Amino acid sequence: MKKEITVQTKTVEEAVKNGAAQLGTDENGVVYEVIEEPKRGFLGMGSTPATVKVMYVFKPLEAARSFAQTLIKDLCLDAEVVIHDDGSGEALMEITGADAGTLIGHHGDTLDAFQYLVNLAANKKETDERKYTRISVDIENYREKREQTLRALADRMAQKVKKNGRSVTLEPMNAYERRIIHAQVQGIAGVSTNSVGAEGNRRVVIYLEGTEKPTEENAAKFDPQQSRGGERKDRRNNRRSGRGGKKSSERTSAPRDEEKPVYKRPADKPRPQPRKIEKAKDLDAYFAKLKEFSSNNPQ
Repeated sequence: MKKEITVQTKTVEEAVKNGAAQLGTDENGVVYEVIEEPKRGFLGMGSTPATVKVMYVFKPLEAARSFAQTLIKDLCLDAEVVIHDDGSGEALMEITGADAGTLIGHHGDTLDAFQYLVNLAANKKETDERKYTRISVDIENYREKREQTLRALADRMAQKVKKNGRSVTLEPMNAYERRIIHAQVQGIAGVSTNSVGAEGNRRVVIYLEGTEKPTEENAAKFDPQQSRGGERKDRRNNRRSGRGGKKSSERTSAPRDEEKPVYKRPADKPRPQPRKIEKAKDLDAYFAKLKEFSSNNPQ
């Protein structure tokens, strides 16, 4: 990540100095490129100033801070950015403020995405000499609270597996949270863990040691949703086949009714003309016409 500015002054040195001041640093913290050398001209006529592009390349933590502050400002959030660096190539960014919780999301999904973008901004290489810096982002101590919740969940589910003798499949988690589950269950005798599923929907399965290990091939067996769905489908099919077989046997054993003859009009008998009733002005006249019609056309 870098900032750059183009400056025009009488000399290159002056342009570099002015450009560095506008970028908020000194001359030693910038790099520059001379676009056009200054020309004196003749008797002050035809002279041209020096055109210099001055660039400031952010250090990883500066780039991360600038990105986070810009994002928070664009989202109109009341929050501040604090970075703790121990010089080991890893740093912690803390977001504090009244609106900081907005950046956590469901189970930390928004926080994980925010941390990913912060690391992209911090480690965008502008020069080959730049080293990778890992930055962890935490908001209102969410990481520690989430870790405690996951460890308690691992203990509770491990005891459930030991009691019932059946494996338990947890909800989808990211790699960081799955590592917490694996590490916690390792200290519990009699149970073990393995991850199954595609990335983005990867789950931890806690199972009894000595039983079948969950793998990608048999993952459906350990997926509670697929298992319940399959059992329900099998039960429905069995019920349908049972009812269908019973009805089929009843149909085959019961005699069929004889076919009734269909009346056909003889060819020499003319088709009867449709009945016509003349329009009547009122209801009484209508019934009178109907009575007259019936007497003239006996059945």
